Amino acid sequence: MFVKFYAMKKFIAKDIKDLEGIAQELLPLFKEKVVLFKGEMGAGKTTLITEILKQMNSEDEASSPTYSLVNEYQTDYGIVYHFDFYRINDEEEAYDMGWEEYAYSEDFCFVEWPERIKSLIPEKYHILEILNDNETRIINFE
Repeated sequence: MFVKFYAMKKFIAKDIKDLEGIAQELLPLFKEKVVLFKGEMGAGKTTLITEILKQMNSEDEASSPTYSLVNEYQTDYGIVYHFDFYRINDEEEAYDMGWEEYAYSEDFCFVEWPERIKSLIPEKYHILEILNDNETRIINFE
């Protein structure tokens, strides 16, 4: 079996304004449709997703899907589904809401708190991990 590995790339945001440029650089790197966003509460996952959606020319107002679990956005790259699994109690909830249909739909799926659905993640995905270091955000992409 051939496994394709993508090189890790690191971005540093010293200011929230830096996220626009980072989003511009990230977008062409997305070779897979499922993108997992990892980071502590308040790390800036939703903020980065909002910037990426702007780069995808979405005219929709992006917001966290904490309570709805999923938001749908129209972009020049097709539909983007934005998930926040922070509030689910178990993977069964994600399964019941149709996660697998979304994940294998060929549409982009941006997933916050993917560790809550570990066994339901498709084989091919990217990881965007956001680490806070004082006033600086370190964003690792693989």
